[in-house]
Amino acid sequence: MGFFDHLQKGGAFSLQPKKPQIRKVVQTRTAAPSRSVSQTPGPSSRTPPAQVKARESASRSVSRDRDPPSSATKRRLGTPAQTRKRQTPELRLSSDDDASDTDASFEVRKRARTGNSAEPDPARRLRSLKAFSEDGVRSLPMIHASEITSVQKVGNFKPAFGEAKPLPEILLQYPSASAKERYNLVVPRDNDDFRPADDIVQVIDIVAQNYIPDEEADEFNDESTGFRRKIRRAIAHNSESEFREVVAGYNKAVERLRRNGSIAKKLDSTNRLGLPHVERILTQIYSRTVSPRVESLRQYENGTDNVYGELLPRFISTIFRETKLKSGQVFVDLGSGVGNVVLQAALEIGCESWGCEMMQNACELAELQQTEFRSRCRLWGIAPGKTHLVRGDFLKEQSIIDVLKRADVILINNQAFTPQLNNELINHFLDMKEGCKIVSLKSFVPAGHKIQARNLNSPINLLMVEQKNYWSNSVSWTDVGGTYFLATKDSSPLKKFVERME
Repeated sequence: MGFFDHLQKGGAFSLQPKKPQIRKVVQTRTAAPSRSVSQTPGPSSRTPPAQVKARESASRSVSRDRDPPSSATKRRLGTPAQTRKRQTPELRLSSDDDASDTDASFEVRKRARTGNSAEPDPARRLRSLKAFSEDGVRSLPMIHASEITSVQKVGNFKPAFGEAKPLPEILLQYPSASAKERYNLVVPRDNDDFRPADDIVQVIDIVAQNYIPDEEADEFNDESTGFRRKIRRAIAHNSESEFREVVAGYNKAVERLRRNGSIAKKLDSTNRLGLPHVERILTQIYSRTVSPRVESLRQYENGTDNVYGELLPRFISTIFRETKLKSGQVFVDLGSGVGNVVLQAALEIGCESWGCEMMQNACELAELQQTEFRSRCRLWGIAPGKTHLVRGDFLKEQSIIDVLKRADVILINNQAFTPQLNNELINHFLDMKEGCKIVSLKSFVPAGHKIQARNLNSPINLLMVEQKNYWSNSVSWTDVGGTYFLATKDSSPLKKFVERME
């Protein structure tokens, strides 16, 4: 039965895809960022943030303050080792099909827009009940900051405040009942590496802005006496004793507000996470899991679908807004890379979030991120959506084929996919539900396409496509802006065409 006949009978239509060859563009927050990267954490996706310059940018599509490095430091994956500590390997992607969907005029640098995170979602419940229970007062299986800055283990850090030798670890309390995180007060010899003091300052900022009730806010935010001001003053004075004293006072205040229920009450009155909050969590995860092992992502085969690139967290957050993704929906990142975008969707939106990746090194890093993600969410007192990371070919894995039928938003970082892979993906659109939104960097519908009798059976007739712009610092392989495509599954134009033919 042809598509025309099938449509008349109102049934579900499915074509058997051809057997694909090796494929995958490794795919946030961020973060970040794709058959290979989404960030995001992807996915597809996404690269996480980079105000802690090391990871602080990430996701196959990902997503990742995940501010990407400057253009002067961007490099292709094949260049020497200074990218080891970068949040994300930064490379330029290309494919056989580069007759580009990107406007040449859009090569002009654009500033990334930094609006709020996703729209408020009344159904979203942010607070993790376990994180605030007495059962939550325990150590978590997480990677402490001190584990990635040990002078004895790594040798590329030195005391932060000019001491002759490193002083004891400092402990930092998060807003939940979980045990404190351990930090060494050191600075990297390489400016691109992880900076513990910066991470502590950012945590205090995020807690002050998002967890403290208004009536208690002065203790944290007062311009003269608040913890945020005092921690910066300690750094300006280059005083470790002053820095430690401020952190100790902050710890006591957070514990008191957690015990009297003020922090839980504040979280319960909130139904969305702001992007800086999301980026900080994703950055912490990435810097502790992916950044120390980022060189493994260099192992890809040029000219195939297995190329790594990330969509950064701010871009991913924009995609969530454009698609109106909500906590009760399903998100899928095809080519999720190290998982940045998958994690960003679960954290920022609270939705059920899936990713599929076939590159072994990326899959291993994604699993490390997922484990750290669960602990970090508990640490921050946040209840994320469920995450599912699948290893394998997304055209063949049955769990992915099944979830695509109920997905609300699908991300495909197909920037470097071969034409064959893009064509094989099109057949899967037939089984997606009406209203499903598909975000891609290359359009699946050729410019100027019209439904005609001779192409009636083509699956692309089911898609309504909008071209949109992204700004500079949105993807890991270029500093300039470009275009992406938002397709919505809508069979009504095809049905109207068929009715006119009849």
